[in-house]
Amino acid sequence: MDAGLAALLGAAVGSLATVGAALVSGRTTARSQFDQWRRQHRRDAYANYLGALHDRDIAMDAVLDALQPETPDLRDVDEKVRRFVALAREVHRAAEVVILEGPLSIVEAADRVARASGELSSVMRRMVQNAHAGDSSQKAADTALATGRERALYRAVTDFRAAASGVLGNPD
Repeated sequence: MDAGLAALLGAAVGSLATVGAALVSGRTTARSQFDQWRRQHRRDAYANYLGALHDRDIAMDAVLDALQPETPDLRDVDEKVRRFVALAREVHRAAEVVILEGPLSIVEAADRVARASGELSSVMRRMVQNAHAGDSSQKAADTALATGRERALYRAVTDFRAAASGVLGNPD
């Protein structure tokens, strides 16, 4: 083989290797950018959900606190319930984004939060109904039950936070 042909072949092989390396590098960079984009969207969804939960839980605590007096101010209770309901809707909206962003482990953790929240909300609703009916016979039992369900909700939210951290690649 003559020197000119060898040089041409060498240049062609070199060019192909350069193009191949560029393709691999480009795909790696694109994948890395996509992963970062996805991680950021998930992080935002998870943070918004946790923020909505926090606001809603403060509103629920306000309802439960308003129910504590022997004769609660029902107008105050009803106003706090309206605030709670509005914030609960925000939690549901934020949860929908969490479900869309996934993955399944996060969806399952969010579902556990929703169940624990629903169980606490049912006690709160019963307490509000009893207050409106002037029935305080179950107040002590419902207050104790609400306290236990608040702890269960806290554990579910803590588990969600840990699952979200794991999905986002944050150690611990």
